[in-house]
Amino acid sequence: MEFAGAMAVAMAIDAVLGWPEQLFRVAGHPVTWFGRLIGIVDEACNRSSHPPALRRAAGAIATLLVIALPTGLAWIVQAQLTTGWSRILVVGILAWPLVALRSLHDHLTAVAHPLQLGDIEGARSAVSRIVGRDPANLDEAGIARASIESLAENASDGVIAPVFWGTVFGLPGIVGYKIINTLDSMIGHRTPRHEAFGWAAARIDDLANFIPARLTGFMFAVLSARPGNAMSCMMRDARRHRSLNAGWPEAAMAGALGVRLSGPRVYYDRLADEPWLNGDARDPLAADIGRGLKLYRRAVLLTAAMLVALAFA
Repeated sequence: MEFAGAMAVAMAIDAVLGWPEQLFRVAGHPVTWFGRLIGIVDEACNRSSHPPALRRAAGAIATLLVIALPTGLAWIVQAQLTTGWSRILVVGILAWPLVALRSLHDHLTAVAHPLQLGDIEGARSAVSRIVGRDPANLDEAGIARASIESLAENASDGVIAPVFWGTVFGLPGIVGYKIINTLDSMIGHRTPRHEAFGWAAARIDDLANFIPARLTGFMFAVLSARPGNAMSCMMRDARRHRSLNAGWPEAAMAGALGVRLSGPRVYYDRLADEPWLNGDARDPLAADIGRGLKLYRRAVLLTAAMLVALAFA
């Protein structure tokens, strides 16, 4: 399968280069381009004066159009490429910015390092870049819990899901998924402004992540040092999570590390009384972030190996 080979190329480039800061300063990043497009559409079409039903319809139409534009462009580009190794390389290079495996690893390392040194303020600052909760009062356990949850969820959203859809459909698959995920992160929230307008974006994201989230959780479980515990925790607790999909990789990670995740947390404007995942286990510590990263690296390597095997099948 050519597309599997292309996704392996994209993962390899990202593992080596990430997205260089110099390139970001000059050209930004495709996700920021998607964000600008979504922001324009949100500002133009999401009117607070409209009734909820009209806002939901407008949001659904806007969401479909925003998905169709970059996905259609990606399909046109891919259609111009001849089959063979040249297409594998070109599609892989174009897909590279949409595979965030290195940036996720770097962000978690930036939290783990100061936390292990006892620098709570430095760790709070680093974790504030990857989670939405208020970091001001987080202790070591709270910072570690937030980091590990982010690692588990974003391993699915940022790596496995885009690679999955890229393997199935090529460049249109990975581009389409990434804009769906960006739409959900920007307008798929249950806030007064976006509960109606972002309804379609949130539901489409749920569908797009349904298989990848479970696949990620399964890989975490089988690759862990405690596969039985991880698998049983995932099957028992995943559905307790507020998200249709995020509970699967998070519950598998909790069981794999022998820690409890989720639970009550404070966002900037509210208290979220979430149920625990693996609630009878201990709280995570700084060292558990490193253990989670080791499991993440094993899952990434397994994914790459499966892609190469598919490419040569």
